[in-house]
Amino acid sequence: MREIININTKWAFSKEAEQVPEKMPEKWYWVTLPHTWNAIDGQDGGNDYYRGVAYYAKEIDRTDFPKADQYYLEIQGANSSADVYLDGTKIAHHDGGYSTWRIDLTDVWKEKSLLVIAVDNSENDFVYPQVADFTFYGGLYRNVNIVAVSHSHFDLEYYGGSGICVTPTLTENDAKVEMEVFISNAEEGQKLKYVLKDQSGTIVADFISDITDTKAVLDITNVHRWNGKKDPYLYTAEVSILCKGEILDQVSTRFGCRTFEIDPERGFILNGVEYPLRGVARHQDRWGIGNALLREHHVEDMDLICEMGATTIRLAHYQHSQTFYDLCDERGMIVWAEIPYISQHLKNGKENTISQMKELIIQNYNHPSIVVWGLSNEITMKGPSDEELLENHRALNDMVHEMDHTRLTTMACVSMCSIEDPYIQIPDTVSYNHYFGWYGGTTDMNGPWFDHFHERFPQIPIGCSEYGCEALNWHTSNPEQGDYTEEYQAYYHEELIKQLFSRKYIWATHAWNMFDFGADARNEGGENGQNHKGLITFDRKYKKDAFYAYKAWLSDDPFVHICGKRYVDRVEDVTKVTVYSNLEEVELFVNGSSIGKKCAEDHFFHFDVPNVGESILEARAGKYQDHSFIRKVDTFNEAYRLKEKGAILNWFDITAPEGYFSLNDKMETILASKEGQMLFMNMLQQMGQKEEQSSGMQMTPEVLKMIGSFTVLRLVNLMGLTGGKITKEQLLEMNAQLNKIKK
Repeated sequence: MREIININTKWAFSKEAEQVPEKMPEKWYWVTLPHTWNAIDGQDGGNDYYRGVAYYAKEIDRTDFPKADQYYLEIQGANSSADVYLDGTKIAHHDGGYSTWRIDLTDVWKEKSLLVIAVDNSENDFVYPQVADFTFYGGLYRNVNIVAVSHSHFDLEYYGGSGICVTPTLTENDAKVEMEVFISNAEEGQKLKYVLKDQSGTIVADFISDITDTKAVLDITNVHRWNGKKDPYLYTAEVSILCKGEILDQVSTRFGCRTFEIDPERGFILNGVEYPLRGVARHQDRWGIGNALLREHHVEDMDLICEMGATTIRLAHYQHSQTFYDLCDERGMIVWAEIPYISQHLKNGKENTISQMKELIIQNYNHPSIVVWGLSNEITMKGPSDEELLENHRALNDMVHEMDHTRLTTMACVSMCSIEDPYIQIPDTVSYNHYFGWYGGTTDMNGPWFDHFHERFPQIPIGCSEYGCEALNWHTSNPEQGDYTEEYQAYYHEELIKQLFSRKYIWATHAWNMFDFGADARNEGGENGQNHKGLITFDRKYKKDAFYAYKAWLSDDPFVHICGKRYVDRVEDVTKVTVYSNLEEVELFVNGSSIGKKCAEDHFFHFDVPNVGESILEARAGKYQDHSFIRKVDTFNEAYRLKEKGAILNWFDITAPEGYFSLNDKMETILASKEGQMLFMNMLQQMGQKEEQSSGMQMTPEVLKMIGSFTVLRLVNLMGLTGGKITKEQLLEMNAQLNKIKK
């Protein structure tokens, strides 16, 4: 019987070493896996986190492990590439930082050996991802195991798979369950025993065959369907290799029996019933931890997503931990799983897209939660598709359908990608990443855009794979696009919920993002090194108000929530207070006195509250209550106003003569004047070429239309994010020129 022995403890680590050690190093750091070397510098801004080679070393004594015919090293995540050495000899290489892979140690492992894994997250042109808005944490950030097996065993080397593939086919109340296994070193006379168990562990079907019969079909009558969050029922398939009645090896996997379809008019349909997919995208990393997560971190993430009431998760932008896929199965989440083919097509990267997709499918085929395989994300960021990009997508799409006929393909398109681009016709379904109301445009552009797509391509299921805006602990009573306040984020998501959730044909919506996440290149919002579009903070400690807007629409657990708890000091005499609840009626009390009851079909209750002295607010909805506190002040509390850390200029540093333009004015206003238009085009010529080369973003008519709602300062700061150098002197000179142009 196989045994899996974890070897996470007592690894020596160095990112200063220049070569593979010949003996156990004495002056390296001791670390315990999971581990990343970018837990701090990958989250503090500056885009200067260490990207290079680092070494992990461990002595492994064969006598410390169970006796077995063969031994395999199992690495569940090494970002981004890795070389494995045993006693100084290189025995394996792997490209792709998010999947499991294994190496046969049997013939090279001495009684005592020095195991060294050189992990490399440096830049190259052939391993994805290379360009993306998140940190590529280096390290051995998931478990490392030794797998001890008999000579005859289920395959451990084929793309990191489990050696068993389960495909249920449903007919009314019954299911035929095909089990296929992959065996190494089968011998004559051996047998295979196939077993199906229900969720309680009771055997519902079994079958014994010759070792050569690696496929079997077993029947389940009165099948209990896996039915999403309503009833995520799981069966277990178990297969054993038998020799004279003795079990040599055994594998098992849970699976679910369900049907689904994605209809361009009705959206997602689960087991014949419409089942709206409304949820979030998830990045796996955490504050101070990076992506070196423990099981409790995954469980906490899933608990929070379930509390919000989501029915779907887009697992962006890479293969996630098996722990989290298992949780998705158990909790009934509908999952979009994808590879990190993202932002920029690499001319030398096709082979890597193929291998990462094979690993994703082979390692995750049995998860009933997964319904679509994602081919790419925003891959036309640098401009329209070309033949090479199209060919790569066609190859991926065809391969996925060949490997898995039970699921569909999809991809996430960048907002500026024309709906006429031929690459959107390749997958079975498509979604768009839209930030109208944040990165240009206005919130009311979202719904009409989807209506236009649906009218133009009524046969293509269309979804929204990303939408969101950033919010930190900044506050205002007059939220505006681009101010990074919690109040604007709440308003933005109120608007997007109403527009997206009301369109049944949108097959799935995934808010970006469930949690703030590391993006070391960012210096936005006053806290560098993060993308703050999360509904919950990076450390999972604070649920932003927008989180409760979704809970009000999606969760069946009754609650009431007063928004703006961190916004205490307010200058206005009458202040707006928003309450979210999934109950029909909310009553608001100020210092114990009711100021009225309200009903709201959209679950968003808005009250005008007299702001005098200090006020304790209490919202009641049925037996549920929530409390807050506000205080009247004479001058605005500057602690609530964004001051960007490391910004070249803040808005309050800019001279803005009355009646004349400045960097604080919106692009659409400036472009409406001839002089402003000329100045802006000149700015693009002087600076934009460098930024365009760095970001790859082309100033197409679609892009120019989107940026109209940006202030010049915000647009320039965002252009600076892409790597271009814009000096304070350049900005001041631009502002001086704008100050000469009358509005």
